[in-house]
Amino acid sequence: MASKYYLENSPIYIDGTDIPRNKAGITNSDELHELERELLEEAYQVFYDELDDNTVFDETYFKALHRRTFESLYDWAGEYRHFNMIKGTSRFCQGAYVESASHKLFAELAKANYLKNTGISKGEFVRQLAYFKCELIALHPFYELNGRITRLFFDMIALYNGYRYIDYSHIAPETYINASIQCVQFADCRAIEKIIADGLNLNDDE
Repeated sequence: MASKYYLENSPIYIDGTDIPRNKAGITNSDELHELERELLEEAYQVFYDELDDNTVFDETYFKALHRRTFESLYDWAGEYRHFNMIKGTSRFCQGAYVESASHKLFAELAKANYLKNTGISKGEFVRQLAYFKCELIALHPFYELNGRITRLFFDMIALYNGYRYIDYSHIAPETYINASIQCVQFADCRAIEKIIADGLNLNDDE
């Protein structure tokens, strides 16, 4: 079983629980997760419909994915965290440095043309995706729902480049978690790169 987050001085949770305060007043974890799942499913359709040649996968777009997906449920949707976060033995970017680290990362992404790289080999595209995905995993910038929004972000980039959404169904959850730990603790994105390579396929419907 994956270990729970340890959140230092976090104001967003219902007292004595790990359930975020929410606009729906939900106090049951399963019910809240189901609503989050439904909102994410709707967001995939919305952002799929909006995707075009003018889409720029910058920090504004990344934060908008989170805000627009979850603003009906959470006041802090789209906002970066300012507290520290630990999961098991993995310590994510310290809250005080999330903003500056994110700006630096997205400046690097801009130099890579926001991965709008149609025409490069699949192998090179996978390498780029894995690198930036690992960096965002280690950054873990939002209060909650980082993994799902990071997947949505890179799914839209994959779609832009003529691929389908990245398929993670071929791996066990523990495999993905362990690959993420490699990113956070050792800045090693090889496991994530393999997961992406195995799950990335051309969109033959286009």
